[in-house]
Amino acid sequence: MFRERFNEMIRKAFLLLFFSMLAACGGGGTEDQDDSAIDTEDGTATEDRYVLLAWNDLGMHCMDGRDYSVFSILPPFNTLNAQLVKNGSLVTDDVTLTYESTPDLADSINTTSIGKTNFWDYSAVLYGADVPPDTGITGTRMASLVPEPLEFDQEHQWFEAEGIPITPVDDDGNTNHYPMVRVVASNLAGEEIASASVVLPVSDEMSCISCHASTNSALAIDNAARPGAGWVFDPDPELDWKRNILLLHDETQAGLALYLDALAANGYDANGLTATVGKGTPVLCAACHGSNALPGTGYDSIGPLTQAMHASHASALDPATGVQLDDAKNRTACYLCHPGSETQCLRGAMGNATDENGDASMSCQNCHGNMVQVGDVGRVGWLDQPNCQACHHDGKRELIGVDANGIPLDWGDTRWATGPDTPAPGFSLFRFSTGHGELQCESCHGSTHAIFPSANGNDNVLSEQLQGHSGTVAECDVCHDPVPRTSDGGPHGMHSVNQWWVDEHGDVVESSGKEGCTACHGADYRGSPISKVTATRIFEIESDEIRYEPGQESGCYDCHDGPDDD
Repeated sequence: MFRERFNEMIRKAFLLLFFSMLAACGGGGTEDQDDSAIDTEDGTATEDRYVLLAWNDLGMHCMDGRDYSVFSILPPFNTLNAQLVKNGSLVTDDVTLTYESTPDLADSINTTSIGKTNFWDYSAVLYGADVPPDTGITGTRMASLVPEPLEFDQEHQWFEAEGIPITPVDDDGNTNHYPMVRVVASNLAGEEIASASVVLPVSDEMSCISCHASTNSALAIDNAARPGAGWVFDPDPELDWKRNILLLHDETQAGLALYLDALAANGYDANGLTATVGKGTPVLCAACHGSNALPGTGYDSIGPLTQAMHASHASALDPATGVQLDDAKNRTACYLCHPGSETQCLRGAMGNATDENGDASMSCQNCHGNMVQVGDVGRVGWLDQPNCQACHHDGKRELIGVDANGIPLDWGDTRWATGPDTPAPGFSLFRFSTGHGELQCESCHGSTHAIFPSANGNDNVLSEQLQGHSGTVAECDVCHDPVPRTSDGGPHGMHSVNQWWVDEHGDVVESSGKEGCTACHGADYRGSPISKVTATRIFEIESDEIRYEPGQESGCYDCHDGPDDD
């Protein structure tokens, strides 16, 4: 079956389709929990307590839009992951997990992709997947009102539905880039034991229309993108820019032996891609320009898609600002092609970060580098990506996560580190990393590009369901009842966040030293971004009461005169 073949390709090629560690209590890190350090003398839970955590793996998936008749970069393909916790421990057996469509906060629901794209007219010729409508190229069904199963992945210890063919159009025909599904966990008797609502974000803004649409303008910017034979002026806006690109591509590659060989190898017309499409055969870009997002693609001696696209467009001018795309240190440069001005993909904690003037302090380039760096021949697409330790280290938070070559920085602080050699040797990716309690980092921190809290309300539904407020799943009692007493057995080697720790931390500091406190509370012990409180907390300090509000950085000076105060 195609699904089996495709999944095997994924495993062999490490299918690889940005990152904050708000460490009040969430998944991640490389330190295992020391059970011997945990005191549960308050007793054990009186009944089984199930918690379901679910997430989209990338924080945004892209598809080509509604039309696949000219060329395709990516199919409709979304991945849903989930983990089930019982009384603080991971559950992998004797349960079934399903997903189904559910209304979002605005009562929008998306139960089918039929009629919203012509993908299935061309899926066989483009991807070798002769699948029925509402079925993805891996055989995974679209979310609907009928529950569909998630399969257990032994390697990653998660349940997954890989390749859900969802589109950004709801059942009323309205655009919704953040449709929601409900994940349900059931026992062997078929009884529901836990559920979670989570977004399957998808964008069709992966578009080149800003520069490659036909125009009568005489601007140099427009002329630079115009084919030598002139604009095609197709009345369909989506077909128009796609056909212009193929025509320009044919002109720049005409007569090259390598181009002719690649055309022949893929069964395309010897006269070029425009002629191929003219005969009714759409073109898969990755057929020549390989992509790690599509395992097994590419033609020998032709650079990968990420290299070809970013390197060749680095010197192009932004039609909105007139500056080179490579020089634009803001999201606009990336949003011209990536999702996007409407989708606003970078919407999580990092996307929401602001400077002292209230302006956005981080853009895509802060984590990924500029276009020259992304398109460098030495960079491995989908693998050379930023990780947590590139910015979070030693109680500090950097705003730039890559070096001059666009390679993620590494400060050596393993407390906040994503897992090494995951998913492939020499690489470290947040979305494949495991932390506290064998949970995936994304299960508590949120998906890449949408790290909790998100600017989009649908993203925050899961964390609000679990703990009553948005943000990193940071309340220990979400999974633990009672909350364990530990000085270093929590996520990232943290202590418990409760009255017990307030009462006992002095003894721990006296015996172990104060230096370990700096990792979260800063070198000056006055607090850091990592020690921000995620919810209102009230503690008893001798005869006094201290109150923390969300966003407040906790430190030693809040209650006494620094760490050395007796």
